[in-house]
Amino acid sequence: QVQLVESGGGLVQAGGSLRLSCAASGFTFSSYAMGWFRQAPGQAPGKEREFVAAVSWSGGSTYYADSVKGRFTISRDNAKNTVYLQMNSLETEDTAVYYCAADKTDRGEVVTSRPDYWGQGTQVTVSS
Repeated sequence: QVQLVESGGGLVQAGGSLRLSCAASGFTFSSYAMGWFRQAPGQAPGKEREFVAAVSWSGGSTYYADSVKGRFTISRDNAKNTVYLQMNSLETEDTAVYYCAADKTDRGEVVTSRPDYWGQGTQVTVSS
């Protein structure tokens, strides 16, 4: 069965760094674009998760939300079926549950707001 398993979350002080990983199995990883979304605490029920970053199936294209551009870097290793999110200069506003997602839209070039698969999430807490 399809699995996306996130790891690497935790508690960090503002200005610090974390690296999230998402290990995929049960589907052809190299055919899917991969992305990271987040949901902040207290977010209204039903509100869509916030897009953070995405990478195309080949790794050749990357996309970032304006709020993380220049601080976060997404990458993937198709040999290891894993996608990463390097988060630097973390801010308290980055506190959220971070979700990994896989999307085959446009032959794995983009991640939409309704990807094919979701992970269970990993908590990131940034303290001031």
